[in-house]
Amino acid sequence: MVGGVTEIVTERLGLRRFVETDRQAVVDIHRDPETNRYNPHPPDTATTLVMFDSWLEHWATFGYGYLAVRERGRPAATDGSDVIGMTGVRNREFRGEKVLNLAYRFRPSAWGKGYAAEAARAAVEWAEREMSAVPVLISVSVTNTPSLRVVEKLGFREYVEEEYEGAVSRHFRR
Repeated sequence: MVGGVTEIVTERLGLRRFVETDRQAVVDIHRDPETNRYNPHPPDTATTLVMFDSWLEHWATFGYGYLAVRERGRPAATDGSDVIGMTGVRNREFRGEKVLNLAYRFRPSAWGKGYAAEAARAAVEWAEREMSAVPVLISVSVTNTPSLRVVEKLGFREYVEEEYEGAVSRHFRR
């Protein structure tokens, strides 16, 4: 990993690189209708598997990327069933500029506990420390009020609002 980090630990969470055994957890999270409430084009299983492969490839190429999130103090599962969500950054081009795209998505059972903000904050701090030359950007549908609250807690400021991937979205930077 960038800077030799193998796991990022917060007060309640552990964030680590995705591994092959997390594949089903990612499918379960990304195919859940609740997690796609604000997504105009929810991914099917095949699309989710391609997406997961791209996350693994990004890590292999760049040494950083999206991270699996687990609750600390719970036993690690060998089948990825302990993964409650994902966060992290990966390369993206936005309006001709190289940026780090911040993402987060959690199982509905993990909602309302502040995990998204806690995990995303740790990922942003890691990105800003290890890849400080590249700005962190996050894009959120204007209708996704819970995610907009997380963005606000992270100290991001609105950069531009436009249609993005089929929905009117706000793009934020720090």
